[in-house]
Amino acid sequence: MQALTQRSRAVDRKPLTLWERIYLPAVLKGMTITFGHMFKKRPTINYPEKTRPFSPVFRGLHVLNRDEEGRERCTACGLCAVACPAEAITMEAAERKNGEEGLYREEKYAARYEINMLRCIFCGLCEEACPKDAIYLSETFAPSNFARKGFIYGKDDLLIPNPKTQPEELAKARGEA
Repeated sequence: MQALTQRSRAVDRKPLTLWERIYLPAVLKGMTITFGHMFKKRPTINYPEKTRPFSPVFRGLHVLNRDEEGRERCTACGLCAVACPAEAITMEAAERKNGEEGLYREEKYAARYEINMLRCIFCGLCEEACPKDAIYLSETFAPSNFARKGFIYGKDDLLIPNPKTQPEELAKARGEA
């Protein structure tokens, strides 16, 4: 059996030339690059005053719709939760009784509806899966927060204001007020 030998190679160090020793060409080249960047147009956008253009297919914050009578459209079928690849949507179904909120038959609704925005990948599959058009992704940003609990949006956060009982909140949400 042959013993493994370690090969080594001597490093040849060339002596530096005069220009390389004084570093002046390298410093001047670096300063030229720096001054070139100082006078270019800045890529930063001052956000509150100016906004950058978004793609027409931008998906933002989730919103739960209401029907013509002001009731929530969600019937708690669970298709949005099943379609969500990140499993960010959780819901619990309940039934409204006859005569409640102007109903003449029993109807299901989402007693609890939550979206965990830390899990959401904004794919839009929940929007496509909903047969009642109850959920859609708006063009607004999801606001930032400092705590994890602030990223779990409940039904109260997602549901648009009722036009019959909360007209001033609806106008504020649309930006009319």
